[in-house]
Amino acid sequence: MAGKTGTSRWRAAGMTAITLALAGMSTAHADTSLLNVSYDVTRELYKDINAGFIAAYKQKSGENVSIRQSHGASSAQALSVLQGLQADVVTMNQPNDIDLLAEKGQLVPANWRARLPDDSAPYTTTMVFLVRKGNPKHIKDWDDLAKPGVQVIIANPKTSGNGRYSYLAAWGYRKQHGGTDAQALDFEKEIFKNVPVLDTGGRGATTTFTQRGIGDVLVTFENEVALMDTGVGGGNFEAVYPSVSLLAAPPVSIVDKVVDKRGTRKEAQAYLDYLWSPAAQDIIAQHHLRPRDKTVLAKHAAEFKPIKTFTVEEMFGSWQKAQQTHFSDGGTFDQIIVDKK
Repeated sequence: MAGKTGTSRWRAAGMTAITLALAGMSTAHADTSLLNVSYDVTRELYKDINAGFIAAYKQKSGENVSIRQSHGASSAQALSVLQGLQADVVTMNQPNDIDLLAEKGQLVPANWRARLPDDSAPYTTTMVFLVRKGNPKHIKDWDDLAKPGVQVIIANPKTSGNGRYSYLAAWGYRKQHGGTDAQALDFEKEIFKNVPVLDTGGRGATTTFTQRGIGDVLVTFENEVALMDTGVGGGNFEAVYPSVSLLAAPPVSIVDKVVDKRGTRKEAQAYLDYLWSPAAQDIIAQHHLRPRDKTVLAKHAAEFKPIKTFTVEEMFGSWQKAQQTHFSDGGTFDQIIVDKK
């Protein structure tokens, strides 16, 4: 009897272990975690997006999912993913950074833009100026950034998509006003003579201007300017909209090799699909980014001042051409920095 009782106890213990293991597997599946690797001025945006998605996904599927965030200069973030950071999704501020993952690491397919609406860009923004209260240097347009005695804060175009958009916006402005490429290059040289420090990312540039008190004007995304203009300390700054600027359409993508390895494709796809939902589009508008949903955009129309914009494709042919000409080793920006020294 004792032997049978001992055997029964072992069997019972074994069944309990199996039950616990299965329960653990179920919990692990339900508590899926995604990593969103993004650029550095979207911290607040994705904090709210994530909360909305987690609740919506739980209601729809009954499953729990958590989102971890990583933020930094856009191009540096792309390099981190290329070098092994296990991002389930990337939400970058320019297509080049996702193209890098396709071309150098085969982490995403070459046609990644076609997998979601609007070339996989759930919102747009543009480059505008933040100046100190009263605009003491009377900065109105891109020409004013090249004037002697004006300190300009721009993120480094070699490491930051924010900086690239700023640089390309200034170049396009000069070209649209009848300038040649040579004159546009000279214009950039005059602007960057006025840049006292090149932060690696857009949020660092904002910190330099707003907290360190350096510079007369910050060039950055419209949403970042609105955040500073209306947030804590907003009484010290004001937004200035130039006559024309560059349209930015920050793109997103699943990182296929990672989601297939981790088994998170379903959740990652749902996360990116959510960005086009009316609820997420409203969150996007609340963070001063221009939503794609026309109804949501109309609801927040008073938030967004009209501004004439041009695209990288219209002015430079493609992002690849702009990258090669201006930001590759030996490109125009390298010439500017050599001359600046």
